[in-house]
Amino acid sequence: MSQQDSIEHALRAYVDAGALAGAATLVWRGGRVAHTAIVGRRDLVTDLPVERDTIFRIASMTKPLTTVAALILYDEGRFALDEPIARLAPELARLRVLRDPNGPLDQTDAAERPITFGDLLTHRSGLTYGEFHRGPISRACAQALGGTMDNALGPDEWISRLATLPLIDQPGAGFHYGLSTDLLGFLIARLEGVSLGVVLERRVFRPLGMRDTGFVVPREKRARRAGLCGFDAEGKLTALTAVPGGHALSERPDDMTFESGGQGLWSTLDDYLAFARLFLGRGEVDGVRLLRPETCALMASNQLTSDQRRTARMLGRSVFAAGHGYGMGVAVVMEPEKADPLTCRGGVGTVGWPGAYGGWWQADPGDNSVLIFLAHNMVELPQMASGIGLGAWSAIVEFHERASA
Repeated sequence: MSQQDSIEHALRAYVDAGALAGAATLVWRGGRVAHTAIVGRRDLVTDLPVERDTIFRIASMTKPLTTVAALILYDEGRFALDEPIARLAPELARLRVLRDPNGPLDQTDAAERPITFGDLLTHRSGLTYGEFHRGPISRACAQALGGTMDNALGPDEWISRLATLPLIDQPGAGFHYGLSTDLLGFLIARLEGVSLGVVLERRVFRPLGMRDTGFVVPREKRARRAGLCGFDAEGKLTALTAVPGGHALSERPDDMTFESGGQGLWSTLDDYLAFARLFLGRGEVDGVRLLRPETCALMASNQLTSDQRRTARMLGRSVFAAGHGYGMGVAVVMEPEKADPLTCRGGVGTVGWPGAYGGWWQADPGDNSVLIFLAHNMVELPQMASGIGLGAWSAIVEFHERASA
């Protein structure tokens, strides 16, 4: 059995078992697309199949793209890593910090120093996702900020409301995954004087030939979208009208100006391949250079201290204590034998960052390979806690194992 047939056979077993509706995978090796494996349905309502050009919500796979756009401006001298962000966001000049991340909102101290651009790039700003916490900050974030993908607030209003919330840690103190990249996206939009979507189109998508990536899927391409797909209370696959938590709508209003640099993009296998290859070419793809080699290396190198690696947690899980560090927008393999494939796993220097809805990728400069897995498995956090909807993650691990063989 060929590697492609092996991968397709394994993924089809997950589809047949009802663990995921469908998936699209790609392996780049030896300077070309070695193979793709496409299985299942892209839409449970229309029953249409997944195809190579199916357009998926990529959730947090958006973060590396926004990070590259920011670092392009960094290469141009538009900001310094140690520069306070208050130059572009004076609303955030006087922040407070919770004494206890899950404690009362009125028990705070003044921030010991300003948030810097480097803090945002490495998730050491003290910002968070409210839903990751059980304390009052969870409801406060939801009430003040609303959805993280589709949101009626404009960027300026969102930043103003963010300024009313306390941080959960002192700037620079520790890794806390959250809204840092969304704020970074709005700041580079302010720096450029256009929307984040325009920045990404001009600086990243167009140069790399990423024709199907954006915050909105144009009407003429909507037939290629993967439908919103999740699970009911019994764990059975079902079509959704909104993503978990209500963070995105089934259709984005035409007049919406909020663009989430942390999780708002749609994309395809081939578009994301064009982006991932940046890390094989030290910031360059097919003669198109986006980043200086030194900047690409900085992005793809661990930026956390040993203590920050040890204490970094997401949803109660240690993420960088062994195997990985975190660069800028991407995880970085430091100890291959300990690296979790659900983050990325390859030789030293392999990078990647998954998305909440079953999207996953990695680029390994050591063997010049890229692996990509895209799916729509949209699971509520309480469902995950009870074991519902985890099949996509098992499928990713098996894809990685077979694609790396």
